Amino acid sequence: MPEGSAGEFEQMVLLALLHLGDEAYGVPVVDEIHRRTGREVLRPAVYVALRRLERKGLVQSRMGAPRPERGGRARKHYTVTPAGLDLVRDARAAWLAMWDGLQPRLDR
Repeated sequence: MPEGSAGEFEQMVLLALLHLGDEAYGVPVVDEIHRRTGREVLRPAVYVALRRLERKGLVQSRMGAPRPERGGRARKHYTVTPAGLDLVRDARAAWLAMWDGLQPRLDR
């Protein structure tokens, strides 16, 4: 896959991040994908995808403040970068173009 591209699951992670906003981290991403698609998603798969997306420059991360209810551990928050937004826009346009005109065949 070329640099800056993303597979289907990575695109779902990007979309979940966009739905969740700037305070998104791994667990809510899992929950958002499940809520919107019904797919059971393993937490480690989301963390692997987030690391890949960050290496590709499609998301960036930052450490949040330590959380007392989590034993002082900080969460890693993710934000979609401008390159990630461009990728999501391009992927949406490509899928819409591919779906265009198929409804009569799907209604058979």
